[in-house]
Amino acid sequence: MGLHHGHSHAHGHDHGHSHGRGANKKALFWSLIIIFVFLIVEVVGGVITNSLALLSDAGHMLSDASSLLLSLIAMIFAAKKPSPKKTYGFYRFEILAAFINGITLVLISGVILWEAYERLVNPQEVASLSMMGIAFAGLLANIAAAYVLMRGDIKNNLNMRSAYLHVLGDMLGSIGAIAAGFIMWKFEWYVADPIISIIVAILIIISAWRVTRDSVNVLMEGAPSRLDTEEVSRTLASISGVIHVHDLHIWTVTSGFDALSCHLKVKDGTDSYFVLNEALMLLKKKYEIDHATVQVEDSSIQHGDLICEVGPQAAEQHDHNHEGDSGHVHDHKHDHEHDHEHSHKHDYEHDHGHDHSGQGHKH
Repeated sequence: MGLHHGHSHAHGHDHGHSHGRGANKKALFWSLIIIFVFLIVEVVGGVITNSLALLSDAGHMLSDASSLLLSLIAMIFAAKKPSPKKTYGFYRFEILAAFINGITLVLISGVILWEAYERLVNPQEVASLSMMGIAFAGLLANIAAAYVLMRGDIKNNLNMRSAYLHVLGDMLGSIGAIAAGFIMWKFEWYVADPIISIIVAILIIISAWRVTRDSVNVLMEGAPSRLDTEEVSRTLASISGVIHVHDLHIWTVTSGFDALSCHLKVKDGTDSYFVLNEALMLLKKKYEIDHATVQVEDSSIQHGDLICEVGPQAAEQHDHNHEGDSGHVHDHKHDHEHDHEHSHKHDYEHDHGHDHSGQGHKH
């Protein structure tokens, strides 16, 4: 194949990260202004009316303002260009912001649950009419902030989604405060205040858990939830000339920016650039992965132990390596035109080690 065993990189790097980033910044800025103004109103109103539901809503608004500010700062940092020290730039700052926002929501909800328990034991009288009026104003503010945020990318950007969830949680708090105020005004049933607060806090914890879980997965270099690594491995293995897929890694740098690296072992004499182009095309068209690093290699490349293996191909290779320990190594050549015929050879040449000497790079 005019052997090009080595790294062939494709950075079809049209991420579209700047696309919509300006809209996201603008949405965060204006929603921050709206939330901050009504935060002051609700704190003062909660103290005057002695309403836990209103104070809990104010607590969420404080959390909202902090999270929106953090998200805005994160987005500004993420726009910075990569450097020799930060080769991916500051994209992960957005994920850190989402993680902190999720944890903050859980902690605030925990405080509200504890205070609600105290008030269940000792119910306190609340100025219900004033409470409803202030809560209604807060609801309008949250609706305005949510509308502004919806003009950004709340579906695919984890940072924006975490900020949006904060505002939605706050909206629930306002609705709960209005409901509690009405019940107390109509029936003088003051235990409604902590009960409504508990319901709202639980709903917020559920949303916070989701965004925290997603951000942790990104920070732990987990595979994106939208992708099945075994399916990706099978797709790459189906390329004509490919014998084996190994050292496959898929991870998320930041929301909307997934990356992949892998090694493709091919039959001796296979055109490696044809295999490389096919792999890059499949990854882009089928999985929307633009940032891929693919190493094409033949039997002349020696590897050491590979501990980061996934997929059916990896399991098969793992079994082969164990057989090699007892002196019997089988070199399975797969015809990936979906006719998997195995020819067994006693050959120790394909023991895996990363020898990257003489590797050519294609960008």
